[in-house]
Order: sequence, then C-alpha cells, then structure tokens
Amino acid sequence: MSAVLRTVNRVLLAVAGLVLLVLGGSVLAVGLGASPPSWWIHDGHADVLLSDGQRTRWRDAGWWWPVVIAALAVLLLLALWWLVAAVRRHRLAELLVDTGDGEGAVLRGRALERVLAEEAARSDGVDGARVRLTGRRTAPRARVRLRLEPHVDPGTALADLTGHALLHARRSAGLAALPAEVRLRGVKHGAERVS
Repeated sequence: MSAVLRTVNRVLLAVAGLVLLVLGGSVLAVGLGASPPSWWIHDGHADVLLSDGQRTRWRDAGWWWPVVIAALAVLLLLALWWLVAAVRRHRLAELLVDTGDGEGAVLRGRALERVLAEEAARSDGVDGARVRLTGRRTAPRARVRLRLEPHVDPGTALADLTGHALLHARRSAGLAALPAEVRLRGVKHGAERVS
C-alpha cells in the first residue's frame, strides 16, 4: 500500500471511528439520563432521532429520490474503492523485459525476488535477506531487508548489495533503473566470553 493510501486509510478510519464513538456515546449517555445540550438533536430516552415530519418532509419533491440515490451511489463507490485499495496485492507478479526485438518477455516477480534474496544473503556478514518487488511491470521497485551479523559494517553491506545483487538483477531484467528501499537489522547474539 502506498504511503498516500495508508495515510488516507488511517485518517478515514480515525474520523469514522471518532464520529461513531461520539454519536454512540452521546446517545447512550442521554438514554441513561444525562442532560443533553440545548442544541442536541436527541432530548431523552423516549425521544426519536428523526420525527415523522422530518423523515417525510421531502418525499413528494421531485428532486429528493434522485439526490438520495446519487449520494448513496457515491458512498458505495467510495466504499468499494477503499476495499479494493485495502485488499489489493502489493507484490509485483511479473516484470516486462525488453528483449530488443520488439516483442518482450515476462519475468515472474517471485523468481527475481528469490534470486535477489539468495545473492544478497551470500554477501559476507549477511545472515539472511528478504526481497519484495513493488511498483509497475515496467518500473519495479525493490524492498530489501537484510539481517546483518554483529561484526559487519552496515555501509559495506549496503555497498555490496547495490554493487552486486541489485546491479545483477537490474542488468538481467534489462531495466534502466531498479530503485530499492533497504532496511538493515542486526542479528541478536549472546554475550561473548572474555578471558
């Protein structure tokens, strides 16, 4: 999920949750006997939120039902967009490789991920590597996570990754660029005995 979608998702969830919490809590409080402010729409536990007159005021107007249906359709489309954005696959399934003859070939994303992870894990001092490809078929991006042994300099491990594994992956897939986000983490180790 992109950063913008993540932010929109969190803001919408927070606003919806806050609105539902305030409305539900206030209705519960008024129903239990708390006195509401003078401007509040709900006066007591026997009161209804909308009276018969308020519910049927615009029923005979010619514009009422098209507006209601259009508003509900927009809400439905927004909800579907939100659902699709939340469950969409974030891993790149395949890459489009330019073969130079005008045809092109397809490279499976997981195959390139596995090869890239294996080559990165073979570097000196790297205990393990995980790779995920994101982006578009013609412009992939790599997310790399390296677990480093305690004696390894992170700068050296990063230079090895960019100079070998990422360079080989970019060249083999025929890509002009392969931007990468690399996260480095040290492997936990026990205390060493000093004599």
